[in-house]
Amino acid sequence: MHGPTRRAGIGKVWFVRFVWAVAAFVIAALMIGAGIAQRTIFEPPPAEATALPAGEEEAYTVIDGEVLNLFPGAQTLTVEGEGTLFAAYGRTADVQAWLADVPYNHITVDGGEFRTRVVEPEIDPAAEEPADAAEEAEGTEAAGRTPVGSDLWLDEFQQERRLSTPLQLPEDMSVLVASDGTAPAPADITVTWPVDRSTPWAGPLIVGGGIVLVAGVILYLLGIRHARRSRGPRRKGLPLPPTEPIDLAVEGRKKGVISSGRRKAIKARRPFVVVPAIAVSTLLFAGCSSDAWPDLSVSATPSPTASVIVPEGQQSPAVTETQAERILARISTTVAEADAAADADLAASRLAGPALAERQTNYGLRAQLPEQTPLAPIPDRPVEIVLPQAFDEWPRSFMTVVEASDDTTVAPTIMVMTQADPWSEYKATYIAGLEAATLLPDLPATYVGAVLAPPDSPFLRLRPDEVAAAYADLINNGENSEYWNDFDTAGDLLLPSIRENQQQRLDQLNQTGSGTSSLEFEATAGSGAPMALTTLDGGAIVAVEVRESDIVRPTNADAVIRLPENPAVRALTGVEQSATGFQTTYADQLFFYVPLEGENEPIRLLGYRSNILEAKVLE
Repeated sequence: MHGPTRRAGIGKVWFVRFVWAVAAFVIAALMIGAGIAQRTIFEPPPAEATALPAGEEEAYTVIDGEVLNLFPGAQTLTVEGEGTLFAAYGRTADVQAWLADVPYNHITVDGGEFRTRVVEPEIDPAAEEPADAAEEAEGTEAAGRTPVGSDLWLDEFQQERRLSTPLQLPEDMSVLVASDGTAPAPADITVTWPVDRSTPWAGPLIVGGGIVLVAGVILYLLGIRHARRSRGPRRKGLPLPPTEPIDLAVEGRKKGVISSGRRKAIKARRPFVVVPAIAVSTLLFAGCSSDAWPDLSVSATPSPTASVIVPEGQQSPAVTETQAERILARISTTVAEADAAADADLAASRLAGPALAERQTNYGLRAQLPEQTPLAPIPDRPVEIVLPQAFDEWPRSFMTVVEASDDTTVAPTIMVMTQADPWSEYKATYIAGLEAATLLPDLPATYVGAVLAPPDSPFLRLRPDEVAAAYADLINNGENSEYWNDFDTAGDLLLPSIRENQQQRLDQLNQTGSGTSSLEFEATAGSGAPMALTTLDGGAIVAVEVRESDIVRPTNADAVIRLPENPAVRALTGVEQSATGFQTTYADQLFFYVPLEGENEPIRLLGYRSNILEAKVLE
């Protein structure tokens, strides 16, 4: 009674499953095709390359930071041309200052388009030159200034014919492109930005399509199964003769064998239908890289750190840490070459002030006294502290502390480097060794910098321009000095060594002078300008020069002063005896920590260095 209705319902079920299987196949094909298309025909190019417009035939071209940051991501600069190509980058203000006296091409962004214009000189260097130099240069073509090796650059590159380098510069930095400073700058300049090629939906689409494909296969197989079950009873065969009985047991066994074998065959074929779909999905899944999936990682919450507050209106630090290390390495190399050749002119290219004066004297002594030892070399690593002056103009300075890498018995070296103008190199002006167990005050971070305290600053315990004279008075008068309580004399190792040295010379004079000569000691402030960089607590590290003089005079008209035990003075004066006497001067390079005015803390000597400076015959 219900047979036709039941068969109709079963037929409808397997038909619906066939429809859903076809729909699944279509959806799977669309999903997998879309995922593959994202990784192939629709994948963006690897980079965005733009050729910058060429300017006039000037010796320098500046690429503004806005140009480099027109698109997100790191930049790759490519320059092509003849001969040696040069590129460097630095703060835009520094690059413009270095080019202030010459015309140059400036590439900027205007309304989303690149434009190149010629920037005329802001200053006329000829106006600063003496008249004879201007006349000598008249009618001749001035040689270009090479940009190679300038201390202003944060980094520089040189290659032949083609220069390509990756960059990642902020907007306040610019790139300088040139050849040799005389020939026109290369005009073929290209900047390339990387393009985000990630396709976060490619992986999910391909894998999801594979899952839908497997579901479609399952629906298809279920549809086939139901279609077979939905068939009506088979047509009966011809009636058997009544004289031929049927053995039901045998027939049942035969049917059972045939039925069982058919079911096994069907079960054995099903896995081979499903496996290809799973294999295809697995292969597609394996071909998807990490950028084909959404980034579901949760970034860790950073732990709070101490905030560094830059005072309002403070200018940029003169150098970065990497820049300071490169400058120090150049100074160390140049001075080592000068020491080996005793070349004072070469030393003057990287030294100035008291640091240069002591080496000039040492070179003179070595020329006449083969046994005279050279001064200690300038170490360049490892750099422990870099404290740059926060200043956008010139002159600008920075202080550094360098450990002795190969000798633990040698005290760390503290130095001050100064750059006079944008076209000059940094020169070491003060060099000293830190005292044992010296505790430096808290210093500003390198990327913040320190303000230069003016020489007449009234906010310190002593003004920077008074520190040298006050310490000289301390040497001359000891505890009777009016500045005795201003200095930490208990932790000062230089004062007792000065007194001991003076006593040795007095004893030597008494043994050889026989009462016919006198010895006087006098300390005065040196000619070097003080350098004071502020610390976090409002105090300052102050570098000054103090000069100690020994004056030997005869005590009667018939006496003469001889120098049998002082070959250095004989070499510097050129005489072995004098009826008027001698004056020998030693230069002390000193570093102090000067606290704020009103603080109970005294002024502490951080480091010092003392060497003979000059000797002369008294008139």
